[in-house]
Amino acid sequence: MTDPALDTDPAVDDAVDAEAFRDRALTTLVTARERTTLLTSCVEEPDLTAQHSPLMSPLVWDLAHIGNQEEQWLLRTVAGQEAIRPEIDSIYDAFEHPRSERPSLPLLAPREARSYAADVRGRVMDVLERAAFHGTRLTEAGFAFGMIAQHEQQHDETMLITHQLRKGPQALTAPDPDPVPLFTGPAEVLVPGGPFTMGTSTEPWALDNERPAHRREVASFHIDTTPVTNAAYQAFIEDGGYDDERWWEPAGWAHIRQHAIHAPLFWRRDGKQWLRRRFGVTEVVPPDEPVLHVCWYEADAYARWAGRRLPTEAEWEKAARHDPAGDRSTRYPWGDADPAPEHANLGQRHLRPAPAGSYPEGESPLGVRQLIGDVWEWTASDFLPYPGFKAFPYKEYSEVFFGPDHKVLRGGSFAVDAVACRGTFRNWDYPIRRQIFSGFRTARSAAV
Repeated sequence: MTDPALDTDPAVDDAVDAEAFRDRALTTLVTARERTTLLTSCVEEPDLTAQHSPLMSPLVWDLAHIGNQEEQWLLRTVAGQEAIRPEIDSIYDAFEHPRSERPSLPLLAPREARSYAADVRGRVMDVLERAAFHGTRLTEAGFAFGMIAQHEQQHDETMLITHQLRKGPQALTAPDPDPVPLFTGPAEVLVPGGPFTMGTSTEPWALDNERPAHRREVASFHIDTTPVTNAAYQAFIEDGGYDDERWWEPAGWAHIRQHAIHAPLFWRRDGKQWLRRRFGVTEVVPPDEPVLHVCWYEADAYARWAGRRLPTEAEWEKAARHDPAGDRSTRYPWGDADPAPEHANLGQRHLRPAPAGSYPEGESPLGVRQLIGDVWEWTASDFLPYPGFKAFPYKEYSEVFFGPDHKVLRGGSFAVDAVACRGTFRNWDYPIRRQIFSGFRTARSAAV
């Protein structure tokens, strides 16, 4: 006979779960909107409507696009409501209009865009209050709300990139990461060979390209304990790395010669020192920070110069998630707990990477640091589907990008919010992209 005090009522459990999902959805949606508001209120209207780079949208486009996506998925699809502004759907369709063309569209003016996004959000709060978190894949565990929170945070990161590209005085400020002693730990970590579980089938808000969980076999390899630093990368520059064809993929060599690239984006030499521009401020390049704003070709060339290589995506994830003590994959390098400030540099809390070796409480069981936050890390892998992949809820999120044109980045940067960052999260971009908050670490195969 069981102890009645230990019995649980499934209906009560369901209600508790529903309130937990509701609270999480509310928190992440509010956090995202606060950040969007900051990024679109810190500059005057001309900077909102201008296109600061042909690679990026005007900030005001991102603002209204965020509202339009939220309306389409949470109000129309989940709640079954009539469209508020159906005539603007085409304008804010990211696949219909490339970024370079968006300034010529009849965009909502800043005041109208803010009003539209606020109207949508107000209605979404009503939907969230009475939402059921079961019944369909879209509503299960509040997935649709999580998807929209992640979408907004991804556009917040995009808008932060636009702020970095914007000419003019400083508009954003944030405290620097805490200083740490110069990292003197081991330069690399051995990751033992063998199978591990890659991807996820259980993370409620994981996106389609992270699914399903599957076993991968990875041979033993060594991986850098921390991301490659500015000082290390500067040694590559000073050794003539940008002028030596030996280190470059043919397409990369052609690209850097065509565009006269000789250093990371935003760097310039001033006598014997390197300077960089960071959100409107010019500073000496800090030697102990992870290198930032390098493309895949630059990362690959550095690795070759150093006698190493970029890790594959599977190697990166094994280094980040595999716990050999329990032979299991954790949600994050430090375990299953959600990210906290002591674990990683996330959420635009700072406007720069933390020094190499920071966040010892966030290291993996094998002792690898800063795998989450600080800089996106290029991998050697093309962006491809996992075995058993199924597009959900629409193929344009991932499926249309699969193939050799895009390289995978892992780990997130200081510009990524925790809701859009986990040990299974996959990012991707063209190998020439440098405006993104990208860095890398290197690897080498273990001796046989």
